[in-house]
Amino acid sequence: MRAAQIVEPGRPPVVADLPVPVARPGETLVEVGAAPVTPLDLLCASGTSYFGRPRTPYVPGVQGAGVAGGRPVWFATSAGMAPGDGSMAQFAAVAAKDLVELPPQADPVAVAALGLSAVAAHMALTWRGELTPGEQVVVLGAGGVVGQAAVRIARIAGARRVIAGARSPAARERARQAGADAVVALDTDDVATLAARLAEACDGPADLVLDPLFGPAAAAAARTLRQGGRWVHLGSSAGETCPIDSSTLRSRSLRLLGYTNNELTPEQRAASIVFVAEQAALGRLSVAYETIPLDDAGAAWERQASGTASGRIVLIPAPAS
Repeated sequence: MRAAQIVEPGRPPVVADLPVPVARPGETLVEVGAAPVTPLDLLCASGTSYFGRPRTPYVPGVQGAGVAGGRPVWFATSAGMAPGDGSMAQFAAVAAKDLVELPPQADPVAVAALGLSAVAAHMALTWRGELTPGEQVVVLGAGGVVGQAAVRIARIAGARRVIAGARSPAARERARQAGADAVVALDTDDVATLAARLAEACDGPADLVLDPLFGPAAAAAARTLRQGGRWVHLGSSAGETCPIDSSTLRSRSLRLLGYTNNELTPEQRAASIVFVAEQAALGRLSVAYETIPLDDAGAAWERQASGTASGRIVLIPAPAS
């Protein structure tokens, strides 16, 4: 089979011919139809992550979609986090606990593009953030995959108004395409300026902030929240620290809530993946993505890492002969 391999940490994968994996007890062989290149893949393969230096060579890909036993499935792997191979190949041997059967109408490529990023958006908004119909939501980093999904899922969940924040013009356009009611430029680190922009875009105080950024934008968004408002933090792509002032937290009795997909049970993750697949099939949930043949994995990897891709890159293995 054709597969991408990380031979040296910090370097793009190399495509090679490898033996088809043999499923061990408790595993299922999946014919891979789509494998996204995610930030976690890039982090694991860097050799500098908190998971440590990966054992090489290995096939990257922490998630994917395909067919197993004639059924459409989504799956997760621990590639790069523990010994073993991932999704960027024509076949993958997947633990049963990490396999989710998809609705028959699901598009595996669309589901792969959404994947765990959409799960994070869904569960951070609904399970952790307790979003209820009629609330106003501020979504930061709304041009990324998590942010685009969050804008759409907030609308599905009944939010009355969704305010999106993004730094670059391209990211702001993706947020608009996702259906945000207003889009705010996060192109400065001045907290007061950002807070004024967000407040102007809001229709009164916000109820919930979804924050995959941290940094100045998060501190600014916190100022838009009502008394007892919720701030769900699920990433630090803008910085490991945030200049939040004590008075903002205390005067409004804000609830600062951390979120990670790692806290989900397998049942919660599976239910969220099915929700994502169903909403995608109905045309209600999508993100910007582009498909690239698996044989071009090296160049695609570099484009995703450099931020020059037009959206999430999804690698497409050639069908098995």
